[in-house]
Amino acid sequence: MANHPTGTVQTLSGTRSDDLHEAGSGTLRGLQAVLWDMDGTIVDTEPYWIRAEKELVESFGGTWTTEQATALVGQALEYSAGQLQQAGVELGIREIIGHLTERVAAEVRAAVPWRPGARELLAALREEGVPCAMVTMSETLLASAVAARLPEGTFSHLVTGDRVSAGKPDPEAYQLGFDLLAADHPGLRKDRVVAVEDSLPGVTSALAAGLVTLAVPHFVPLPADDRRTDWETLAGRTPADLAALLPRDAGNGDARGVREDA
Repeated sequence: MANHPTGTVQTLSGTRSDDLHEAGSGTLRGLQAVLWDMDGTIVDTEPYWIRAEKELVESFGGTWTTEQATALVGQALEYSAGQLQQAGVELGIREIIGHLTERVAAEVRAAVPWRPGARELLAALREEGVPCAMVTMSETLLASAVAARLPEGTFSHLVTGDRVSAGKPDPEAYQLGFDLLAADHPGLRKDRVVAVEDSLPGVTSALAAGLVTLAVPHFVPLPADDRRTDWETLAGRTPADLAALLPRDAGNGDARGVREDA
């Protein structure tokens, strides 16, 4: 575990390379790295979070509606805990976060609700040698539980929300993820790095960090935004599809980069 002044970062063994992987041949020309959100993108944990929130609020005699729950999708946990306090939960912010995280992590350890296509795309990126990092507002306990169910080397780093001074939609977490990968792979460029997200706070964070942003909306629909690309699902998608999202000049003059709104 490496402590960073703006967040909690887990550096995973066996993934560092001092030479930047240049996915520069064939259909991957220009794609250097991928940053992944977790909740709602890799795993469908939102129902777990909502159930844990509802049970906690009701244990204090309050009510928790679907509308209240969906408003928290993608938000920093500190913000979410504050909303639960307003709903009547008489616990401190850290107590609420710890309780919810433990509940959701226990459910994940029992059964991981993978999102369609996520594991397959992660595996394909690993096979191609494209480095990946997880950037999530969930805490290390939950992020590690999910990462542990994937092959070793899937992620170079886990950037979690434990001590992030400004959570999503602020760009801090994605900037940190990029900086960590750039330290491992000199020459990394933001116009060659794709961020994969599902929520409005998440895509806002990734765009503000200057990354090529892919949205795969799941639990909550997203407003239209021509600065990003939207896909309905990751199922059937390949690293070449991610490379096609890069700006036209990111791949040494390659003409790829036509936006796909499938």
